Amino acid sequence: MEKETAARLSTLGHPQRLAIFRLLVRRFPDRVPAGELADALDLKPSTLSAYLASLMQAGLVTQERAGTSLRYAVEMTALRQTFEYLLLDCCRGRPELCSSLNLDLGDTLMSDRKFNVLFICTGNSARSIFAETLLRETAGDRFNVYSAGTRPQSELNPFALEVLKQKGHDTSALRAKNISEFQGPDASEFDFVFTVCNQAANEECPAWSGQPVSAHWGMVDPVKATGTPAEKSLAFQQAYGMLLRRVAAFAALPIESLDRISLQRAVDDIAQTTSGEPA
Repeated sequence: MEKETAARLSTLGHPQRLAIFRLLVRRFPDRVPAGELADALDLKPSTLSAYLASLMQAGLVTQERAGTSLRYAVEMTALRQTFEYLLLDCCRGRPELCSSLNLDLGDTLMSDRKFNVLFICTGNSARSIFAETLLRETAGDRFNVYSAGTRPQSELNPFALEVLKQKGHDTSALRAKNISEFQGPDASEFDFVFTVCNQAANEECPAWSGQPVSAHWGMVDPVKATGTPAEKSLAFQQAYGMLLRRVAAFAALPIESLDRISLQRAVDDIAQTTSGEPA
C-alpha cells in the first residue's frame, strides 16, 4: 500500500494531472469524454492522453469506451484508500496532530432543522431554476432553496418560464442570480450544493464553507435545443421531468437519520436517474 500511495501522490504532484483529477472528482459519478476534458482544461489531445495514461497507471482514473468515444471517471476506491492510509499512518504515529480533524464521517450529518440547498448551472435561466422551484414547492418546510449561475443570463429563459406556468408554479419571484451572491464572509452556509450542468461542474469554484454535501446532477441543456418552437418546448419539458424525479427522490431521503457517507452515496445515486417522458 505504501508504494501505491507514493505512486498516486507522485502522479498528482503534477499540476495539470491534478487539474484533470479534480475535474473528474467534481463530475463524479459521470464518465467524461476526453474531448470535453481537453476543452475544459485547454489541453492538446496528445497532452491530455499522456496525463490520463499516468492517472490510469496509478489507479486513480478508469477508462471506458462508448462507441467511438473514450470516457473517463475517477476511481473513488483508490482515492479513499489513499486518504485512509495517510490519515491512519499520521494518527498512529502522532495522534495529537489528528485530534482536531473531523475524521468520523460516519456520525449523523445533520440535526432536525431546515437545510440550505443551492442549485448551480451556468446561465441560471432554466435547469437550476426548475430545481429551485420544484424543491421549494415540494418540501419548502424542510429546505431553504436557492439557485445561481456561474455566468447568469440577464433574463430567465421564456420556454422555462412557460413550462413552470403550465405546471402551476408561481414564477413571480424568480430571477437569474450570480453565484457571487452566495459567497463571501456574510453568506449563509449551505448543507447541499448541486451542479445541474456539466459546464458549471467543469469550472473551478471557490470551496464552500461548512463542507456541504455536493453532487453533480448533469443533464442536457434545453436552452441549446434547436428546431421548431414545439421541439424546443419539448426539450424544456424533458428537463423539467428529469429534475422533478430527482428532486422528489432527494426530498424523500431520511436526511436526519443518515450518516454523511450514506447521504453522499444517496445523492450520487440520484444523479444516475435516467431521462424519460416529460412530467
